Amino acid sequence: MTAITNKHDFVFYFDVQDGNPNGDPDAGNLPRIDPETGHGIVTDVCLKRKLRNYVTLTKRGAPGYDIFVKEKAILNDLIEEAHEHVAPNAKDKSDKTEAARRYMCERFFDVRAFGAVMSTGRNAGQVRGPVQLTFARSVDPIVALEHTITRMAVAKKEEAVSQEGENRTMGRKATIPYGLYRAHGFFSAALAEQVGFSAEDLAVLWGGFAHMFDDDRSAARGLMSARALVIFRHESKFGNAPAHRLFDRVTAARKDQGKPARNYTDYEILVDEKGLDGVSITSRRF
Repeated sequence: MTAITNKHDFVFYFDVQDGNPNGDPDAGNLPRIDPETGHGIVTDVCLKRKLRNYVTLTKRGAPGYDIFVKEKAILNDLIEEAHEHVAPNAKDKSDKTEAARRYMCERFFDVRAFGAVMSTGRNAGQVRGPVQLTFARSVDPIVALEHTITRMAVAKKEEAVSQEGENRTMGRKATIPYGLYRAHGFFSAALAEQVGFSAEDLAVLWGGFAHMFDDDRSAARGLMSARALVIFRHESKFGNAPAHRLFDRVTAARKDQGKPARNYTDYEILVDEKGLDGVSITSRRF
């Protein structure tokens, strides 16, 4: 595996049309929203879930690309497996914990990438992941809508009797007409060195951002699409410019302020590449 010696910061744009990108269970699964500004929110956990699913589908459990936090997983059982794997070579408790931590990093892509707290059962330590994401926030305020929907069936015989054969069930579906979302990400080469996150792993990560929605379709989420990934590659391990100043160079401008945005073509993503010192830019449009 090839080591990485360059810090990276990045901006990720994606959009949703007639769907709910990330419902809030505490609010009837309505789209998450900043109540003061009306901007939509998608959590970092939601994005990481989609990246994990992408790795699961594309790598199919290849060595080093298993996923720790996956559907129906029992995390303590996986930690126990790590201890059983390293037990013959461990000299004492602290040595065994460190050996289990290394094993978890080697086996699970998401542990290497995002980190994990693995002390909920037998202790496998903690990992600070080199890849970190912010919440995504919509470029403009969103409008959350609720639609009444009808199912021409019922779940119980009692419902059929009470409806005298009509057999209809009413429900609600929440969507937003359109939203372009922006998230920020950070990659630490120094932390990557500690956990063995390689250049090959980073290539998988970039592929995940490009394709994370392709095999994650759902009627509830509408049409979600990756739109742009702007990567700032520093010449050094610890960075050549503050991340926030680099992020300021990327803007999404709405072409016509007089009408609401309903499509990605209503925006133009601009990247200022002038005057950079020690940082190069890769802009990928999907």
